[in-house]
Amino acid sequence: MAKKSKPVFGGGSDIRGVDLVEVERLLAFMQKHGLEEFEYETSSIHIRLKKASAQSTGPVQVIPASEVSALPATASTESTAAARSSPAGATDDLHLIKSPIVGTFYAAPSPGADPFVVRGGRVDVGQVLCIIEAMKLMNEIESDVAGEIAQVYVENGSPVEYGQPLFGIRPQGKK
Repeated sequence: MAKKSKPVFGGGSDIRGVDLVEVERLLAFMQKHGLEEFEYETSSIHIRLKKASAQSTGPVQVIPASEVSALPATASTESTAAARSSPAGATDDLHLIKSPIVGTFYAAPSPGADPFVVRGGRVDVGQVLCIIEAMKLMNEIESDVAGEIAQVYVENGSPVEYGQPLFGIRPQGKK
């Protein structure tokens, strides 16, 4: 008797473990927020959605996570490349806090409230630095080092990409 694979996301039509209804929701999210590219990975699957260009006519590929490391690197769009590169004025002594998800950056817990942190302020390990909203979920981003906020790279209410630098922290003890 053949073993049926379970959908990665939830109920709905699936192909090789991918819930197509959830993929459609992700595509709608991308379109709503003007995203060019979206990547999702679990221990069993890796999905990369990229907005089609006029030149692109190839099929969508579903690649098991075990095979992702063997894939060649591909060129990214300019905006993605810029988001992943070091921000202007960054120095080697700063510890970068990067966005773990795609979403909207909020510097304060609510509109009109004081920001969680400000440039020049001190932070401790585990202290909340900001909130990133993704799919109506508020995700608190915490510091993983103690030190001084040397740079804030994102403005309140701005969209952020996965891996985009949010803060530059000068770790405690470094001048």
